[in-house]
Amino acid sequence: MNGFADHGALDEGNFGDASGISVKAFDAFPKTKSTYLTRTSSGGVWTVLLILTGALLTVSELRRWLAGETTHSYNVEHGVAHSLQINLDVVVAMQCRDLHVNVQDASGDRILAGDTLKKDATQWSGWGKQKGIHTLGVEDARSRKSDYAEDDVHDYLGAARARKKFRKTPKFRGEPDACRVYGSMEGNKVQGDFHITARGHGYMEFGPHLDHSAFNFSHYINELSFGPFYPSLTNPLDDTVSLVLEHFYKSQYYLSIVPTIYSTSPISSLAPAHLAADVDSSSSAYTSLDGRTVHTNQYAVTSQSHPVPESAVPGIFVKYDIEPITLTISEEMDSFLALLVRLVNVASGVLVAGGWCYQLTEWSKEVAGRRGRRRMDSNMGMLNGRSEHSDEKKGY
Repeated sequence: MNGFADHGALDEGNFGDASGISVKAFDAFPKTKSTYLTRTSSGGVWTVLLILTGALLTVSELRRWLAGETTHSYNVEHGVAHSLQINLDVVVAMQCRDLHVNVQDASGDRILAGDTLKKDATQWSGWGKQKGIHTLGVEDARSRKSDYAEDDVHDYLGAARARKKFRKTPKFRGEPDACRVYGSMEGNKVQGDFHITARGHGYMEFGPHLDHSAFNFSHYINELSFGPFYPSLTNPLDDTVSLVLEHFYKSQYYLSIVPTIYSTSPISSLAPAHLAADVDSSSSAYTSLDGRTVHTNQYAVTSQSHPVPESAVPGIFVKYDIEPITLTISEEMDSFLALLVRLVNVASGVLVAGGWCYQLTEWSKEVAGRRGRRRMDSNMGMLNGRSEHSDEKKGY
């Protein structure tokens, strides 16, 4: 009744020898002898493909784990902020004594920025030679990144730890024909604008007005940022140039400022103090949590520059508005256990998919082989002068 017992299919002689002083002696699962196995060339090919696929996916998972995952979240700004630091470094093609720099905000306060910022006489030809100089709206693909390219969070953290000083004014020979205005100043964290105008134009003051032929508001903007001064961070107006060919010309820039937090810590672990808006720009809270969190401000800019009539006020005008939201960019790394789980999933997925592909390939080859043999048999019958139809007629 037991067909396997009658044919001896489970005879130990049909399986490989597990004796000997080795690990094979402890193998509980019998192995089929090599004489009962059929080796195929496609099996080796599939094995190599599975190994390569598994290795590539493993490397991809490792790189993804090491790079971490960047998340963006928007929240209504916490707390109440009172002050905003403005960092400016601009070169204007006019004498320093002929320029007035002022800031006026929506609260009605007027800041005499000319008394706060530094002014250095310089030569116009000594500027604009640095790498990446460009006109706003005209990208130099060879030297600047795309506006939409996302920088790594670690780049911002590294820039925050760099030296926080304005570079020195280059030395020159001959008479100065330009003025460098640079430094940091405190203003109210409300909508406002700062402007650079000519002496005697824009505000009521005593003294002679500057001759109109001396107007030249061509300018280089080396730095324009808000919040703590990080010279290594690139802002939209950094390294921009505007060449003006007319005396009465108004360069207007409209900025939309978004408070931004860069962190390599999970958002949930950030304390409310690190998310608050009312943080002194000189305090260590801007680079807190062992240097893993940086508070700064990003902005988008549009420009509307055009000639103006002599009845208007020419100059450089920057109008800024502060958005009531906070952008938090956090880079988080999964745990090592999560990495192991993903690697196990990769290995099992490759093995299962590879097994199915191998079986489908062998089945296809077997079907194709059967059809080929049938055709050969029919062809051999025709060569011998016999066919199934003739056999039936002869009574075979």
